Amino acid sequence: MSAWTQVPAVVERVEQLRQEYTAPEASLADLLCDRHPDHAVAVMLASGSGAVEALTYGALEDASRRMATVLADAGVGSGDRVTTLLGKSRELVVTMLAAWRLGAVYVPLFTAFSEPAVRERLTLARPVVAVVDPDQRHKMTIPDVLVLEPGDALSARIEAAEPRLADHVSAPDDPFIQIYTSGTTGRPKAVAVPRRALGAFVAYLEFALDVQRDDLYWNAADPGWAYGLYFAVVAPLAAGRRFVLSTTAFTPESTASIMRDRGVTNFAGAPTMYRAIKQQALELPRLRRASSAGEPLTPDVNEWAPAAVGCEVRDHWGQTEQGMAIGNCWHDELREPLHPRSMGQALPGFAADVVDGELVLDTHHSPLMWFTGYVGDPERTKERFGSDGRWYRTGDTAVRHGDSFSFHARADDVIIMAGYRIGPVDIESILVRHPLVSEAAVVGVPDEIRGEVLEAFVVLAHPPADDGAEADVARLSDELRQLVRDGYGAHAYPRRVHVVASLPKTPSGKMQRYLLRVDANER
Repeated sequence: MSAWTQVPAVVERVEQLRQEYTAPEASLADLLCDRHPDHAVAVMLASGSGAVEALTYGALEDASRRMATVLADAGVGSGDRVTTLLGKSRELVVTMLAAWRLGAVYVPLFTAFSEPAVRERLTLARPVVAVVDPDQRHKMTIPDVLVLEPGDALSARIEAAEPRLADHVSAPDDPFIQIYTSGTTGRPKAVAVPRRALGAFVAYLEFALDVQRDDLYWNAADPGWAYGLYFAVVAPLAAGRRFVLSTTAFTPESTASIMRDRGVTNFAGAPTMYRAIKQQALELPRLRRASSAGEPLTPDVNEWAPAAVGCEVRDHWGQTEQGMAIGNCWHDELREPLHPRSMGQALPGFAADVVDGELVLDTHHSPLMWFTGYVGDPERTKERFGSDGRWYRTGDTAVRHGDSFSFHARADDVIIMAGYRIGPVDIESILVRHPLVSEAAVVGVPDEIRGEVLEAFVVLAHPPADDGAEADVARLSDELRQLVRDGYGAHAYPRRVHVVASLPKTPSGKMQRYLLRVDANER
């Protein structure tokens, strides 16, 4: 049994959420916007320069009703796809709500995508309308999509439009988002998110992140990806919580400035963000809660965080297909002591286990689980669920310790050397303890004797001086090998260490180790 099932108040709340968001008929616009007090602040649009715009639920309702009229006039109806290629902005939130008022399905695109990546997703989704920032317009290369650009002309159209009063009513299994997996292990797959997924989203906000009504919550993930869309925007809208959207790209300085100036009390971000802020030694406000997701959190962050921000950083695990399912909960009734490299316990609404070394979710005992398969792809769906559908196979390897789980690796990232199974995260967590290393990635490369051996790629906090640089790198390589011998085992040290300017990642921040394997094999 999952730990949360032993807490009656949590069990009761999970059932309340399940019932609320599986009601036979409901308006998404009402669930996410209209039912909240008009005067309450929904979103604060902030920049690192200090500019801020506060949008109330009343303002969002009016603007999205007018935008719904504009989209309807453009031919958008129930079941149609509407996409955006926008930065974090007022237009982004308004367009999503407007699409949902019409019963359309929202398809997010990320502004860091290349033109081929945008074209691939547009070809698969076939949207009717795309709302696109002017500097992204050159990526819209497929025909038969009406492109709207934010600016004076569109603002005037929206302002002049009559507010659409009739909202689409959906069933619990009706999709309202179609999002694509990040493609770390193959081509992106289409995931349809049904309305009932809101129960799982709000449960994560309440139990894992512990976002309270008086918090100012900032999830710095980009809404072009699942964690940002589900939990930086949709979940706080459903729960009626104030949240921040930063209109500027991430830098340690701008992030620290927004946190201080706006009074953020509850923050979530990728491990890379915490490490970058730590490296700059910036002054930060005292946070009530801090959380992490996207990649496993390395222990060095929590050696720094309590003194720097006033609390530890709690790591969580999830996927595009499920939202968040494992975590180190902040909620008072579920909070347990942190253990290094533990991603926590099954979150309320989910049950998990490890089968043949792979993390799986129990479909029979996960009342808030919502993913049932990939859009139009029965073969890949069967790979995930098997023939009987009992277990959802995550593709991640893990180790179970009682009720808790430790992430081991993506199934295709595990290194098998002379019969030993080595998770790259274990070694990477040791490498980043070196004061000169800001990031690290480890991969396995073929070896005639051992099957595979380890090679490491590291990004330096400070590049070596030109004079003596080769000697500095050689000395660093020796020190890193010794760190691994001392901290993990003599068998697992990296045979080669490569100093690189950056590590390949998806736009959502996930490490693409398969590209490093190609690089290592070509060296």
